[in-house]
Amino acid sequence: MARPALTVSIFCAFAAWIATCLLATPVLAQQKNNTLAPAQYSAEVGLGGEYDSNVSVEEVDRATNQGDYAMTMDVGLEAQKELSRTIKVAATYDFSQVLYKEFSRVDRQTHILGTDLALDLDRVDTGISFYYINSRLDNDKFLELYRVSPSVSGFLAKKWFARGAYVYSNKSIENRPGRDANTNAGEVDLYYFHRGLRSYFNLGYRYKDEDADANRLDYTSNSLKLRYIHRFEIFSRIAKLELAWRYEDRNYSTITPSIGEDRDDQRHRWRADFEMPIIGRSAVQVYYGYANYDSNYPSADYTQNLFGTRFLYRW
Repeated sequence: MARPALTVSIFCAFAAWIATCLLATPVLAQQKNNTLAPAQYSAEVGLGGEYDSNVSVEEVDRATNQGDYAMTMDVGLEAQKELSRTIKVAATYDFSQVLYKEFSRVDRQTHILGTDLALDLDRVDTGISFYYINSRLDNDKFLELYRVSPSVSGFLAKKWFARGAYVYSNKSIENRPGRDANTNAGEVDLYYFHRGLRSYFNLGYRYKDEDADANRLDYTSNSLKLRYIHRFEIFSRIAKLELAWRYEDRNYSTITPSIGEDRDDQRHRWRADFEMPIIGRSAVQVYYGYANYDSNYPSADYTQNLFGTRFLYRW
C-alpha cells in the first residue's frame, strides 16, 4: 500500500513552490510599495441539536438501523496574513463534538488543523493546502488522516470560475489496520455566478483511487456534486439557502469474501441548509439531509435522514 516515492515527490514539489514564492516576495515588494494589510482573525462557535434516523460510522461500514438524538458543538478559528501583494497564508483550526442520547459509544469528537498558501498570478491563482484530522469515538482513538492538495483556479469568463486540484491523503483507523489507506484523487469544480456571491451554482467532479492495506477494500470512484447557494433579504437581514446533491459510484477491485463477488456501491446524498441572522453577529441554522447508500455489501446498504438546528455566533 505504501507509496513513499509519491509522498516524497509531493513534499519536494511543495518545498520548491514555497521557495519560488519566497524568492519572488522581495521583487514583488519592490514593484509595489503599498503597505500590506495586517493579519486578519475570525472565529465561529455553534451549539445545537439533531436527530439521526440511522446512527452510523461510515468509515467502517457500520449502521445501527436505529435513530437517536444528539447535541452538537462546533468551534472554528482562522488567521490570514499577506506575505506580499500576491502571496497569502492562512491557518485554521476546527473542533466538532457530537454527543448522542443513547448511542454514547459513537460519540464523536474531531479536531482539524489546516494551513493554506495561495499565490495570485493575476488571471490564475495557485495554492497548496495541508490538513491534519484526528477523530475520536467515545473518547477513544479512531481516525487519523493527513491530506495535501495543490490547486489552480481562475475565471474563464465574467461569470464563470473554475478550480482544479490534486489530493493525496493517508489515513489510519485504530484497531482496523486493513482499512489504513493511501488515496490519490483529482477534482474539478465549475462555478457560475448568476448574481455574484448572492446567487451561484457549483458543479464538481472527482476521481478517487484508494489503496488500502486489505486488498478487498481497494476501490476507485467517480463522484459528482451540484450545489446552489442563494442569499436574499428577510427583515433587512441577508439569509442564506444552500441546496446540495452528491453522488459517488465506487468500484472495488477484488472479490469481497463475505458476498463472493466484487463489491459495488452507489451513494446519493441530498442536503438543504437555511441560515438566518438574528441579533448582531449571531444566526440560526436549520438543516436536513438524506442519504441513500445502495450496495451489494449488506452492512453498507442503508438510508439515513438527518434533521438539525444550531445557534451560531461569529466574530
